[in-house]
Amino acid sequence: MLAITQIFKQTIFIPLFLMLFAFTFAQEVNVYTSRHYEVDAQLYKQFTEETGIKVNIIEAKDSALLERILAEGRRSPADILITADAGRLWQANSAGAFQSISDIEALENVDENLQHPEGYWTGITKRARVIFYKKDTVDPSELSTYEALTDDVWEGRVCIRSSSNIYNQSLLASMIANSDVETAETWAEGMVRNFARAPQGGDTDQIKAVAAGECDVAVGNSYYYGRLANSERAADQDVIEQVGIFFPNQEDRGTHINISGLGLLKSAPNPDNAKTLITFLVSPEVQAKFASANNEFPVVEGVEANDVLASWGDFATDAINVSLYGELNQSAVRIFDRVGWP
Repeated sequence: MLAITQIFKQTIFIPLFLMLFAFTFAQEVNVYTSRHYEVDAQLYKQFTEETGIKVNIIEAKDSALLERILAEGRRSPADILITADAGRLWQANSAGAFQSISDIEALENVDENLQHPEGYWTGITKRARVIFYKKDTVDPSELSTYEALTDDVWEGRVCIRSSSNIYNQSLLASMIANSDVETAETWAEGMVRNFARAPQGGDTDQIKAVAAGECDVAVGNSYYYGRLANSERAADQDVIEQVGIFFPNQEDRGTHINISGLGLLKSAPNPDNAKTLITFLVSPEVQAKFASANNEFPVVEGVEANDVLASWGDFATDAINVSLYGELNQSAVRIFDRVGWP
């Protein structure tokens, strides 16, 4: 009788153990991301503490991550791809990488123009592409639009990144969407004519070039300026003292914005866990933390910005759907090539 009881217990224990193991193993979500910010790691940790779902991270550049996902195919362990530009999300979706996330209720709170029109990806943070100016050589009253930077008065005074930069490609794509190819090409030609130096470095380098007197104005993303403003380094504070921030095109279409966003992979092995993470990332609490820690604008209305963002005041933004940045990317790249923008 004892032997039978022991066998019974063993036979029950083994399946229960396997079920428990399988359940524990399933409580994870795999994220491929090009974001490399400390706040992201902190938020993933918070998510795990709140839900019990472990977040496994693979970090790399956008293009490398997309290549990896396509190479892995249906065997990819990735659940979510996070990239730093709507154009990259468009590329991934065009390659057939994503499945719809339109059934996630929390996305109803995200601005429609920051999501794929058919629900294949969404923005999770927002950043503005603005004009930076040297305070002792430029009065902000002299500034107005991106287009005005091509005026003769700015000849030899403008800094901006290379045309290979996706942020510039998306800016030019937005100009095509708002006008036409010819108008956008005229702008690109004028910018090349007014370069203070050959394009080089990242957005922070453009801001520092203004402070150093290499140029009087520059174009870059707002959160780089916010990062310098929040820095405790004396050198960064010196830059902020010398450089102002201006939001262009307030009298017409509004300032160009872009997103950091994500999509759910078709091959996702943990889709339910992935949707839980997506819901978490667009929650008001997390949106406020993105703004506070990384100076990015929330994609959800009503979320308070940090003191630095609030000090810039309200501004009008371009309302076109950011998916157009990807759709018109190749047209933008061809324009850059034709005008000789390095």
